[in-house]
Amino acid sequence: MNLLEHQGKELFASTGIPVPTGRVVSTVDAAASAAEIVGGRVVLKSQIGTGKRGKSGGILFADDPGQAAAAAGRLLGSEIAGFRVDRLLVEQGVDIDRELYTALLNDPATKGPLLLFGAHGGMDVEEAGPGAVARLPIDIRRGPGRDECRELVAGAADLPGDVVDRIADLMLAVYRLYRTLEADLVEINPLVLTGSGEVVALDSKISLDPGAVPRHRELTGELVEQAAPAGTELERRGRELGLQFIELDGDVGVLANGAGLTMTTLDAVHHHGGRPANFLEIGGDAYTKATPALDLVLRNPRVRSLLVNFCGAFARTDVMTAGVVQAIEELSPDVPVFFSVHGTGEAEAVALLADRLGVTPYDRMDDAVRAAVRAAAGEEVPA
Repeated sequence: MNLLEHQGKELFASTGIPVPTGRVVSTVDAAASAAEIVGGRVVLKSQIGTGKRGKSGGILFADDPGQAAAAAGRLLGSEIAGFRVDRLLVEQGVDIDRELYTALLNDPATKGPLLLFGAHGGMDVEEAGPGAVARLPIDIRRGPGRDECRELVAGAADLPGDVVDRIADLMLAVYRLYRTLEADLVEINPLVLTGSGEVVALDSKISLDPGAVPRHRELTGELVEQAAPAGTELERRGRELGLQFIELDGDVGVLANGAGLTMTTLDAVHHHGGRPANFLEIGGDAYTKATPALDLVLRNPRVRSLLVNFCGAFARTDVMTAGVVQAIEELSPDVPVFFSVHGTGEAEAVALLADRLGVTPYDRMDDAVRAAVRAAAGEEVPA
């Protein structure tokens, strides 16, 4: 669960992390009023659950209330990266001298907190090389020390000593917030150094563990309701349908029953030189959602073939296959589909596929995987 920028900044301010003066608005008139109250040059920032808003046209500047109203009229009600813009943060413009980067996150490698600092922040920090961001693994039993934070900053950026001190203190505040919220990520990008030497959090990204949210009274109902659910548009749709769907970067769509078999199928696709497009298991009663599940997979424009892999013991493969057959008949996918079906109800499933779709499943899972990978690569695969 990702908090919106203004929500994160409210938490930053409560922890002593400097943020620009700003107001959240949802109408054009309110935007003009906020610009007048804030004063001077303002920035209007779309409050949506995605990054790179600047590149997508989701951030505009205004020099007076009239310009702010015009900018708000352009942004409110628009759609950016699949998100409708219903709220704006009208914020004081900042005299930026330098953009930096810092974050505190859960590190899978060390299974503990990892503090990051970069001498260059902004929109393209994700594309920076691995050496561009300094790292400090944190012992969660004692937390980071101020001297450790100072060394991290001083070693990565040529900054005055008083600025290094302020950033170190800010990092300690970030860590306190990370621990208090049981967050997965607290990120400031950019963390800016102003012309007057102040250090200000110009943006915020806080990702929460949904399982931890009920333990925190500071996360009010309104805050949680407004927070942007993490994941892509397809992943959010999957959650709404009650499906375990994760979008990947490949071109072989995958449908399988059970998380274990699904993971094995993804590994097999990689083993045979392909790249899976998704994780999606329709075990349990999820087979009853075969049509919306298949629709999720096919909505990914990268998908060039579909692999269906069922293996049943207690679960009947003919019942699961019937759901997928109906889905294929309804959706008429324009990509080739390859089946591997084994276990309880296998004979009935094979007969069903032959009768309804005119296809024969592969005898071996590896053969079905290999065929799907070849088809995704544009090769001719015999039926």
